[in-house]
Amino acid sequence: MQSHIQDADLENWHDFEIESRREIIALLRGIGEKNQLIRMLVRGEADVCVTSILEVQPDHNAVILDASIDREQNQRIIGSHNITFETTLDKIRILFSAEKAEQCFHEGNPALRIALPATLIRLQRREFYRMNTPVSNPVRVIVPLPAELGGGSHPFPLADISCGGIAIMDNKLLLGDTIGKNYLDCRIDLPEIGTVATTLQIRNSIDLTLLNNKSNRRLGCAFVDIARPMLAQVQRYITKLERERNARIAGLG
Repeated sequence: MQSHIQDADLENWHDFEIESRREIIALLRGIGEKNQLIRMLVRGEADVCVTSILEVQPDHNAVILDASIDREQNQRIIGSHNITFETTLDKIRILFSAEKAEQCFHEGNPALRIALPATLIRLQRREFYRMNTPVSNPVRVIVPLPAELGGGSHPFPLADISCGGIAIMDNKLLLGDTIGKNYLDCRIDLPEIGTVATTLQIRNSIDLTLLNNKSNRRLGCAFVDIARPMLAQVQRYITKLERERNARIAGLG
């Protein structure tokens, strides 16, 4: 995969690579079921075809794709090597590749067959995607409070996480809701990943009334100048949550 796809976003491409066959099948079927369009790059940007997944055939180790309406382009595709594909699923960019494509028919219509990819890349962008964190065993962030808010360090459960920041629940209203307020030296303990240290800045605040009439406050917080290794840990945790979710979808959970 690395040799086929050149992209500045993939500097740490191995952090985004999916190798589980069942997860790959579930993702490709999801792309097909949602009729997501796929860019097929035959010779880089020089020859691009828009296609879609017609069927995933695990028993035949194959993926069936819609053929181009241009017969000459189909011949170029069949004669090409190292074909790359790019699409999105739930606003997450998906990349995969094939060494070759073969002509076939699907329900009587011309189609293309490629081997089921051994790996694919799922690239999440901070402006696109926030992942809900577990409710039953919440992830917590430890926030040191300044003296004017009583001092000490307090844990707050996360509601969601992205590569741009987190949302936290402040049910005791300890933090205040001042937009732009920075909290230094915060620590997020990510299960099976490690501890992330960063400054958090409040970007938005929503006061909520729960079903039991108790009040709660949801604070959207952005990471401020987060170190690259810390951001890599956040990405790995999001990837872990995604894999667990896809496993449940595929009937493994």
